[in-house]
Amino acid sequence: MAISFSWTNEFSVDALEELFLSVSWESGKYPEKLQQAMRNSHKVHSVWDGDRLIGLINSMTDGVLTTYFQYLLVHPDYQGMGLGKGLVEGMLEVYEEIPRKVLISIDKQVGFYKSCGFSHHTDKAPMFVSTL
Repeated sequence: MAISFSWTNEFSVDALEELFLSVSWESGKYPEKLQQAMRNSHKVHSVWDGDRLIGLINSMTDGVLTTYFQYLLVHPDYQGMGLGKGLVEGMLEVYEEIPRKVLISIDKQVGFYKSCGFSHHTDKAPMFVSTL
């Protein structure tokens, strides 16, 4: 295994489709849209096993007050190896001067994000308008 981290927003549709479907995310059915979403992201931190994309996190930001982390996913074959935490740590370092970092977590991942320094606010709720 040759694991490496990279900062790029250019991915093949096949690599994105394989990664997103590996975690059963509906957006994996739209790899061309994912490719455009990555290109439109402010930053994308990715992790690779050789030339295989095995994880990524992307961000959107106003550059002053708030950064939003939209996607964080690691292929199931590579989970539990600290790669997700490495992706988050890289992003937190890049946005160290931004006072508010936001993400939406599914309930079973809240503990992971807490271990990365995020806090769960019970007086706030994520809201969606989604067709996925």
